[in-house]
Amino acid sequence: MFRRVLLKLSGEALMGDDSYGINRSTIERMVRDIGAISALGVEIALVIGGGNIFRGVALGAAGMDRATADYMGMLATVMNSLALQDALRQVGVEARVQSALKIEQVVEPYIRPKALRYLEEGKVVIFAAGTGNPFFTTDTAAALRGAEIGAEVVLKATKVDGVYSADPALDASAERYQSISFDDAIARKLKIMDATALSLCRDQRLPIKVFSIVKEGALRRVVLGEDEGTLVHV
Repeated sequence: MFRRVLLKLSGEALMGDDSYGINRSTIERMVRDIGAISALGVEIALVIGGGNIFRGVALGAAGMDRATADYMGMLATVMNSLALQDALRQVGVEARVQSALKIEQVVEPYIRPKALRYLEEGKVVIFAAGTGNPFFTTDTAAALRGAEIGAEVVLKATKVDGVYSADPALDASAERYQSISFDDAIARKLKIMDATALSLCRDQRLPIKVFSIVKEGALRRVVLGEDEGTLVHV
């Protein structure tokens, strides 16, 4: 069983079947799953994207300065992080949000020693605002924070149950990899995470487990080390 994990959620995962925003039943199911593995004694940190919110303003952002658009996306992740914190609180799981951008009236700034202390106390730590820098994705933020806190694995939550040789929605013969090396994943241009995140995880010898967040009980099975999803390793 993993003892300390970094869970990467996409903002789109919170939408459920909606076209944008946060679907209440979806976030409630997610926090129940997170609460279940927290109850096992697993230390959990989270990084979440902002696509579910930023998608609603993306058309208006067309032609916008890239750095400005990225900062808007970071603020969207703060909103998602606060929603997750509140939903976790409602199921009895204590959580703390730490932001890479200083918004101290709303959330505390990212301070690594405090994050480590919260994890050791059994609290869920939610890292918001990505890396705090434009031009870097929340995938890269997940790899960075995972390395900083000494996570045993980055759990990449997606809508499919692992990494496939081809898009399973388009190719019925596509096969799920049980495991694959970083070098093979990069060489085959598999869309697991962006290249910066993959390279950082490879260099830090931090494995990635890709699994389906919509599959019932998948998160628990991954944490317990069962055959679920795809392991990307050195």
